[in-house]
Amino acid sequence: MALLPLSGAYAADRVKVGLMLPYTGTYASVGNAITNGFKQYVAEQGGKLGGREVEYFVVDDESDAAKGTENANKLVKRDEVDVLVGTAHSGVALAMAKVARDTKTLMIIPNAGADELTGVLCAPNVFRVSFSAWQPAHAMGKVVAERGHKNVVTVTWKYSFGEQSVAGFKEAFEQAGGKIAKELYLPFPNVEFQPFLTEIAGLKPDAVFVFFAGGGAAKFVKDYDAAGLKNSIPLYGSGFLTDGTLEAMGGAGEGVMTTLHYADGLDTEKDKTFRTGYASAYKMQPDVYAVQGYDAAQLLGAGLAKAPAGKFDKDAVMKAMSAATVDSPRGAFTLSKANNPVQDIYLRKVEGSQNKVVGVAAPKLADPARGCRMN
Repeated sequence: MALLPLSGAYAADRVKVGLMLPYTGTYASVGNAITNGFKQYVAEQGGKLGGREVEYFVVDDESDAAKGTENANKLVKRDEVDVLVGTAHSGVALAMAKVARDTKTLMIIPNAGADELTGVLCAPNVFRVSFSAWQPAHAMGKVVAERGHKNVVTVTWKYSFGEQSVAGFKEAFEQAGGKIAKELYLPFPNVEFQPFLTEIAGLKPDAVFVFFAGGGAAKFVKDYDAAGLKNSIPLYGSGFLTDGTLEAMGGAGEGVMTTLHYADGLDTEKDKTFRTGYASAYKMQPDVYAVQGYDAAQLLGAGLAKAPAGKFDKDAVMKAMSAATVDSPRGAFTLSKANNPVQDIYLRKVEGSQNKVVGVAAPKLADPARGCRMN
């Protein structure tokens, strides 16, 4: 039986969403959580966004920056999507954003935190619903100074996101009168931490700030604890240090403090409803990545709701997205002129299997968007 072509009205009342995310490899769990969150919000709206049926086109980006341009072009040129949604890995996101800028395709970034995406490479059609590397790290610099630490060592992988995280922390910490005793870097994804722990023990700083994520984060915290440093030199980090890694730490993370735009125990009706719905749909608890996927769909829905019916009116959708307030499980946020969230950054403390909210480290924190020149 031959498939009938979509009627003009039917086709016009659809939105074609290209999900370009990692579904295999190191960041597969991140890609799946983002996808689950996005589809959860769509399901809550009866399977529609802004009154339009949603048609998905999916590409596994494998977190491979070398394939980023080709994969984005598949969605834009072959599938002719209205919106690109992606991705987790900053290197891949930078390639995606170039394709989006060159083709003037609407793009929503649900995770990648490279400062450049809403900084020097910002564009009116590129939106982010997650964070910049600067935001959680800068908030932690303020917290560490307020807690009376004067002399800090930083440790991270020597790659862009790690370096940007340290820079954000350092800026706030030094502005508050603190001093960075030493910046320690190791090649990504090296996890041989022992020489660095020995050096930290010798330097005897007041505290240590780190950026690590995933398996490397779990190993660093376990090694730090095993070296006997945790009880004498407090450990702080961006929230990725303890998000999704606590089980692998086996208790070594207890008491570690981090900063992020989401936390356990926010105790709002929106977050409770979101968490209950996610657990019911996917038989697991949501994480920060699921929240970001959910909010990517919310932002797109806000844009579509204010656009005229019929053909996808990108300019009208973008205008409404820029002006939207997103009622997120993390707390409501707006977008800066660079299209990056202006959001509360929470101080969290590891208690058992949770990153429990302690307070707001930086309310309504806007990234400085250095170098952004909107056309």
